[in-house]
Amino acid sequence: MDPGDSVQHGDLRSGGQLQPSPQGHPQPAGEHPVRRVLQGDSGCLPLYQQGRLCQLGSEFCELEVFAKVLRALDKRHLLHHCFQALMDHGVKVASVLAYSFSRRCSYIAESDAQVKEKAIQIGFVLGGFLSDAGWYGDAEKVFLSCLQLCTLHNEMLHWFRAVECCVRLLHVRNGNCKYHLGEETFKLAQSYMEKLAKHGQHANKAALYGELCALLFAKSHYDEAYKWCIEAMKEITSGLPVKVIVDVLRQASKACVVKREFKKAEQLIKHAVYLARENFGSKHPKYSDTLLDYGFYLLNVDNICQSVAIYQTALDIRQSVFGGKNIHVATAHEDLAYSSYVHQYSSGKFDNALFHAERAIDIITHILPEDHLLLASSKRVKALILEEIAIDCHNKETEQKLLQEAHDLHLSSLQLAKKAFGEFNVQTAKHYGNLGRLYQSMRKFKEAEEMHIKAIQIKEQLLGQEDYEVALSVGHLASLYNYDMNQYENAEKLYLRSIAIGKKLFGEGYSGLEYDYRGLIKLYNSVGNFEKVFEYHNILANWNRLRDRQFSVTDALEDVNASPLTTEEVVQSFLVSQTTTEGQSC
Repeated sequence: MDPGDSVQHGDLRSGGQLQPSPQGHPQPAGEHPVRRVLQGDSGCLPLYQQGRLCQLGSEFCELEVFAKVLRALDKRHLLHHCFQALMDHGVKVASVLAYSFSRRCSYIAESDAQVKEKAIQIGFVLGGFLSDAGWYGDAEKVFLSCLQLCTLHNEMLHWFRAVECCVRLLHVRNGNCKYHLGEETFKLAQSYMEKLAKHGQHANKAALYGELCALLFAKSHYDEAYKWCIEAMKEITSGLPVKVIVDVLRQASKACVVKREFKKAEQLIKHAVYLARENFGSKHPKYSDTLLDYGFYLLNVDNICQSVAIYQTALDIRQSVFGGKNIHVATAHEDLAYSSYVHQYSSGKFDNALFHAERAIDIITHILPEDHLLLASSKRVKALILEEIAIDCHNKETEQKLLQEAHDLHLSSLQLAKKAFGEFNVQTAKHYGNLGRLYQSMRKFKEAEEMHIKAIQIKEQLLGQEDYEVALSVGHLASLYNYDMNQYENAEKLYLRSIAIGKKLFGEGYSGLEYDYRGLIKLYNSVGNFEKVFEYHNILANWNRLRDRQFSVTDALEDVNASPLTTEEVVQSFLVSQTTTEGQSC
């Protein structure tokens, strides 16, 4: 941003005289872009195309004006795009608005309850917009100010407001990876709900429990996340906002995916996608949220090609709505990078995956501190891609350079994960496993073995002996023993264990089986067991035929054009199946 572009609060008001635009053309005094927006001229929003960002920035930095825009504008995605353009231009409008609101709240601390209630409502709208736009730190400041106002009156109305505020605060803290503070926020919300219950009042807990599920999922506490998603589903009623219902269904679906309850996950996420499109439209950020979780489901049930297509659609929506250097765009780039990496793993064509991984990192490092936890997964994805590119590289110097860069990225990701989650966590275990694979590529075999064993031990204790994550690490250790350490007996046992888990979870056509089958063919060739070589060549041929038939017809987006069940039926189906499962376990 040029020095001449700096914006101060209200410094571009003209006081009744002609006011030059940045290009030097006069415009009528007082004819501000925002006023035209309030009159319905949505074409004024992308004013950066006209070189008038500074004027628009000064308008948007005025809290009263921006609050009116939020109430009056029906095309919210255009406002998001314009707001992002200001942020990219260097106008820190999110921070200015958050500070202005916080300062106003401190001024009215001694005012009557009606004044505070009006401020809280403005805060909910402003904080909600900032949250939706991905400016979580500024949204947090707004919601904290709202919460402070709520605590100044010991009345039931303000207890209800405090609960709502806590739900919003928990959401932005989750988005910003402030999980410890998120747990404190949940406990505070519970305390207000207990106050209400003692006075015979009830606040719906669906949104709160859904956010707790999201927090626990992010921390890889999958059993707890699953438990709370059940509680959130029980709270879904016909009077809830659609947004809340969609978010609860999304979180419940993800919790089911990691518990490998794929049928439940499928029904939940497909209905969430359907509801989001029907109620918000196919260009809305909420629809893109559901698509990212749909892509997550598809990737985990091995429908990799369709997951790539879904992730691309979600990214397209987010770029259309937000554009620029936005955290929502970054996360979509990262998801697409990883699914593209998995999709192209056998072909070795990683250009597209690398592009999206680097875009994610570029955006995150532009708007967040260099030690932010969100960078851990993006760096991990890029490191995985660089390793595969290095393996296929014919230039030794380039190969070593790529492997070293991958090593630095993996170590950085591991340190971020350990700082956030500690040693005994699935995310930390994944990073150990990734380092194990990398050390194998770097021909550091003892270090590779150590990392794989550490990953397996953590995953087994947290997820059980037969989880998909365990199978991945077991297969990687088998590969190390087979290809580089000549420990064929150990390798065989590990391959067979990995195959058994994969077939149990995903069936005979599971994509990961290919690498285990090829590993066994190589192993049996090495030990001279040609009967087994022939056997696994046939098994691999049958696997290829299954893959050709699997997922070849269904278009994932076409598959959610309609929902055979109502929301109430989807919820009841889930809860009934859960009751049945619990009965069987007893």
